[in-house]
Amino acid sequence: MRLIFAALIIATMTLSGCGAISSLSKAGAELDAYTLSPAAGSGTPARGRGHLIVELPSASGALATDRILIKPVPYQAQYLPEGRWIEPTPALLQTLLVASFQNLGGFQLVGRTANGLNPDYTLMTEMLDFQVEPSGAPDQFVVQITMMMTLIRESDRRVVASRRFAASQASASDDTQALVAAFDRALQGLLPEIVGWTLR
Repeated sequence: MRLIFAALIIATMTLSGCGAISSLSKAGAELDAYTLSPAAGSGTPARGRGHLIVELPSASGALATDRILIKPVPYQAQYLPEGRWIEPTPALLQTLLVASFQNLGGFQLVGRTANGLNPDYTLMTEMLDFQVEPSGAPDQFVVQITMMMTLIRESDRRVVASRRFAASQASASDDTQALVAAFDRALQGLLPEIVGWTLR
């Protein structure tokens, strides 16, 4: 009887160990990486005056990752199981903002860091939403992007302007590529608006 009991314990431990190893293997699987498009200008961008620094956006812990965030309910954070961004979400947004300013023009120089120069303005971003949510209709989803932008004049560190920007875009599928395309469409309306506001 003791031998049978011992055999059952060993078998249970072996099975649970296999399950744990299988879970680790699945968790470590390579995810497809996705990027998004900056705002595109038409022709040669007009070069203005001044040096703009686009700081790395600040974000909550749920967004400070390269995973694509899903919120099934307002207070729950999950991630798409089959895809990720090519870099952490704040870094990706910084890349898109810098490229959008460069493509649309208006500043002589736009960058992430001062590189030894004295910038004229610094653009600060707080990411509030950058996620997929259920829309309320069956099998319907919506991408929500919300950010607070603050423009600072470096000569006196004065806040020149501050504004909240938001955009949403529906997706009829929870397929990763369809959701990424919805993120891209939302940003194509939002990024030119941010550039225009900053230049004004």
